[in-house]
Formats: sequence, C-alpha cells, structure tokens
Amino acid sequence: MIIIKSENLSKIYSLQKQRTFKEFLPALFSGQPTKHAFHALSHLNFEVNREESLGILGRNGSGKSTLLKIIAGVTKPSDGRITVNGQVAPLIELGAGFHPELTGRENVYLNGSILGIKKKEMDRLYKSIVNFAELHAFMDQPVKHYSSGMYMRLAFSVAVAEKPEILLVDEILAVGDTKFQEKCLNRIKEFQIQGSTLVLVTHSPGQIEQYCQKVLILDKSKQIFFGDAKEGVEKYQTILSSPL
Repeated sequence: MIIIKSENLSKIYSLQKQRTFKEFLPALFSGQPTKHAFHALSHLNFEVNREESLGILGRNGSGKSTLLKIIAGVTKPSDGRITVNGQVAPLIELGAGFHPELTGRENVYLNGSILGIKKKEMDRLYKSIVNFAELHAFMDQPVKHYSSGMYMRLAFSVAVAEKPEILLVDEILAVGDTKFQEKCLNRIKEFQIQGSTLVLVTHSPGQIEQYCQKVLILDKSKQIFFGDAKEGVEKYQTILSSPL
C-alpha cells in the first residue's frame, strides 16, 4: 500500500531582488522587477510503500528539508501534489515549540499537545520520556538554562514517545553526544521493526544503506534518481566527485 506519493511536486519561493531598502525604492518607482522566483523543488515524482524506508540525499541547498516540510504539512507545494496516508511524526526543527521560560516538565506537556497527544496520554508517557532523555534532575528547571544538547535530547524524546506511522528525520546525528546519537538511531530502528515508515534526510550514504530500501537524490531542486538504495548511493558518490 502506498503511504506517500509525490506527483509532479514543485515548490517556488518569491525572493526579493534588492538587498536593501535603499535599492528597493528606486526599483519600485522605476517599474523594475523587485522579486524573482526561486525553485526549491522542481517536478518530483516518487512513492513510498507502507513499512518502507526512503533516504533523501543531496548537497546543501538541493531541497531536502523543503521536501520534508511538505510531507509534514508544514508548507504547501506550489504545484503538483503530495499524498500522505498516515500520521506523521516530524523530527525536523526539534524543540521549535518549546518555551524558554517554562520548565522541562511543562514543555513536555506543551510539545505533546502540539503533536496532538492528549494530557492523559502524556501522563502515561512522561516517565518514559524523561528516562529516554536522561534529564531527571533538570525537569523542573526552565529550559533556557539547558545546554543545546540537553534541549535537543528532551525535544527528541518527546517526538519519539509514541510509535508513529510515518517518521520524518532530518540529520538526526546532530542530536546530543555520540552515546545519545546511538540511542536515537536504535529507537528509529525499533520503529522500523514495528512497522513505521521512515523518511530520512542525511548527508551520510552509510546511513542510507543501513536504514533505507529506496533513495531519492536531489540536485539543485531537481530529482536526479529514485530507486534502490545501494544503486542510489553509488550514483550519489559519483555526483559528489563531480564539480558543482
């Protein structure tokens, strides 16, 4: 069964041509263009089956994170269509809903509500979230006093408190220290075994081969390859060795 399907998907942003207000006014009054179109994604076509895992590879600026945000419903495509048949847990911009003045405990419940988890369910999950984050002594402290690693650990722990149907992961190895990174990857592997669909954005071809059956390669907003992970990784290595 297809769980994610992209049909001729494109995303275009309108960017300001002039860098300063001083440059903008003369252009505006003289009738010169003040904006130009930036194609973040151009005509993507791919599909992911339930319980399948898709890796997304591409250089910086190729459109990987934009695609994740469209799958998550954070932003809409400019053209084409994306169909997502399942509940999405996006591990992108972790902790975006945290309030710095609130304690870790309060932010767990706040972030849980943003993710659509009811308070009664959060009461049940709270202990496992704290155990996973390993922040027992800090849960009643405002998160503004947390280190960046502590902040991300708590955010990740809330996001993976329940098994999702679709898990979106953006460069998860940026979370915490090496030991915690391994813990995160093990949790992701558990979800895969339990039947979750994984969409993984990474710069690591090794992670793609380890966690994914299929790979989508983006280059300058365009789809270069979609297919078998091993074949895709080999193609990506060729792309990396070519000039920009």
